[in-house]
Amino acid sequence: MIPWKLLDRTPVPGGEGELMLYQRGEELSIRIAGRGELMNSRVHGSEDALAQLTCARLAGRERLRFLIGGLGMGFTLAAALRELGPDAAVVVAELVPAVVAWNRGPLGAPAGNPLLDTRVSVQEIDVARLLRAERNAFDAILLDVDNGPEGLTRDANDWLYGSAGLATAFAALRADGILAVWSAGGDSDFTDRLRRTGFEAEEIRVRARISKGARHIIWLARRPGISG
Repeated sequence: MIPWKLLDRTPVPGGEGELMLYQRGEELSIRIAGRGELMNSRVHGSEDALAQLTCARLAGRERLRFLIGGLGMGFTLAAALRELGPDAAVVVAELVPAVVAWNRGPLGAPAGNPLLDTRVSVQEIDVARLLRAERNAFDAILLDVDNGPEGLTRDANDWLYGSAGLATAFAALRADGILAVWSAGGDSDFTDRLRRTGFEAEEIRVRARISKGARHIIWLARRPGISG
């Protein structure tokens, strides 16, 4: 068995732990100190599905503008780019600068180097800042931040998945826009919060791998009504 090699480590902003990037052969892993693995380059079926399911619900629209909160290993971004047309624009908000650097380095090839796509712009900030600054701006907001509503890495993420954060995301979406949220597990309270905010929400179970592995959760929440 090839041993894991530590490639890099970086603190999580806010002093809430440390992220570590490991490699074993062609396999890459992002872990949080003392809490185990967050992501693995061989297990990204649900991350792909986050983008695929969202794009399917927006099929036929032109000049789509996406916001992706949380770059991760780049698989959600790559999946979105495969579905979107040449006139689309994707903004990626990633709080941890090292994660962006890793995606421009060793993490780039497994996902197909999506950061090289000219439709992509990256901002090294908390996605919450972008949500607060925009109104009726996005056709889709994809959140793969922390581990979902029951996150592990930052207490500050509680705002994002709480009532105030969801209301802010609702306002940042265009009419019939989609808020898509990835989570390691289910949370009926979160579904209720989405609906109380005004979203039409559905909870979908998807495989961590394409046809096997653990099941993860994706919420697809549509903002109904007319912009303005």
